[in-house]
Amino acid sequence: MKTKIIILAFLLTAGSFSSCKKFLELQPYGQPAELNNLSDGQAMQAVYALFYWQYREGTLGRGFMWYENCSDNFVTGRTQAEAQNIKNFVDEGSHGRDVRDNWPQMYETINYANNLLKSAPTANKLSERVRNSVLGHAYFMRGFAYLWLAPWYGDNGPNGGIPIVTEETPIDQMDVLRPASVLENYNMIIDDLQKASDLLPWFDEMSQNEWGLMHKTAAWSLMARAALYAAQYDASYYDKVIEYSNRVINSGKHSLVPSYKTLFEIESNWSPEYIMSATSTEIDGSKLPGVIFQNGGFGIYNTWGYFQPTVELLKAFEPNDQRLKVSIVQPGDTIQFVGNQIVWAVNPSSVSSPTALTIGKYLAPFRDADAVGKTVNPNSDNGTTDLSIPIIRYADVLLMKAEALIWKGQNGDEPLNLVRQRAGLPAITNATKEDLKRERRCEFVLEFGVFRHLDLVRWGDAQSVYAQPLHGYKVNLSGTTITSLDEIEVWPARNFNPAVHHVFPIPNREIAKGVNLKQNKGY
Repeated sequence: MKTKIIILAFLLTAGSFSSCKKFLELQPYGQPAELNNLSDGQAMQAVYALFYWQYREGTLGRGFMWYENCSDNFVTGRTQAEAQNIKNFVDEGSHGRDVRDNWPQMYETINYANNLLKSAPTANKLSERVRNSVLGHAYFMRGFAYLWLAPWYGDNGPNGGIPIVTEETPIDQMDVLRPASVLENYNMIIDDLQKASDLLPWFDEMSQNEWGLMHKTAAWSLMARAALYAAQYDASYYDKVIEYSNRVINSGKHSLVPSYKTLFEIESNWSPEYIMSATSTEIDGSKLPGVIFQNGGFGIYNTWGYFQPTVELLKAFEPNDQRLKVSIVQPGDTIQFVGNQIVWAVNPSSVSSPTALTIGKYLAPFRDADAVGKTVNPNSDNGTTDLSIPIIRYADVLLMKAEALIWKGQNGDEPLNLVRQRAGLPAITNATKEDLKRERRCEFVLEFGVFRHLDLVRWGDAQSVYAQPLHGYKVNLSGTTITSLDEIEVWPARNFNPAVHHVFPIPNREIAKGVNLKQNKGY
């Protein structure tokens, strides 16, 4: 199914109709104006095209990771002025690089989903199963697209939510006013995902060539995530987080992979822990694995060297936490990279990371000598791999439930300790908010969907955390022996204004496309 999605998405793009470039008026991917007279197979091609955002740099390459790079977990691994402006909260909406592409790409997806929702109910040749799949995926991807944008740009005042367009919005009225509150977005997201779950199958009811399509527990998991973001404005949503998380847990369809070490191996792509992921191959997919690691890949394979971990992240891990070795490569660690043995920051001694640390989580596909062209894209400007990148895992569902319970003053030990014990850590009794915050930080390093920056903002911690400088190591060597690691400052303290910087500026080129879309206050 992975290859099918990639091929069909590009086939549909190649046959695209001309489109108007005004705000929200795009007809992306050459979708049919209606589904009448299309066969089941042709209608499913329209469903596959809903996934085209997965293969674009602005979404699952660097994309929103420039925003996550604002967190205390990472620094910009190489000189990049626009990325540095974003991290330092001085960008005014120019949004160079890929983050500016998220808004139009997701509204294209919303518009495409709306067209399917309009045409599928009356399509005269579709079987009931395919009609349900078309409608279910259209509701799912519309909800997902709004959820991909809303936490970054919307609030409960003074800015409000992000523009809502549905299948009922006339084409000449798509330049709509922003809703008064982002809670309107979250409510719509939850409603869309509920409709999707009613129409979609369980994952284990799908044939193998359908893997990568959506299913009931994926919808419920994202409902929990939407409710978690909404709860920062209205604590009653914590009850919804618990309800939706329990649906996933009680379904019996998912479990934790026993070893965190194997979680990011290609063989775990379709494990019961991966609820939704960016299905990727050596042909195309998420470019995140190629974005990290050494800039230039030591002349072996051209990885790009962005998003390097900080000493602050390193120190967040408890002793004996098995997630540390998987997530972060430290000076002196030995790794295999396209058949070459590398002792990080020792042999070769020079590394591009300013912290002398790098991300190890997505390196498995690069391990073997014949990796390039087999498990890694032969084009290093499109550094995708056969490892699917998680968007939501079962561990996230457990920790969302734990957080909701703890924030309600109840006991969240059971779901939290399932995650801790898999990491080789002892159980906690009467887990606190600080315990929960640490678990989320250490479990989801550089994963799409679980963004530490958004966590710090919604917890009210961002201003104090970002007022502290960030650190790395200077590695001192005698030959090939590390004699000492000196902790050094690699990023100065930043001024985070919670009245402004709790959201990012909408890309200016999107503001310029219409009349009613207004920029967030302070930008």
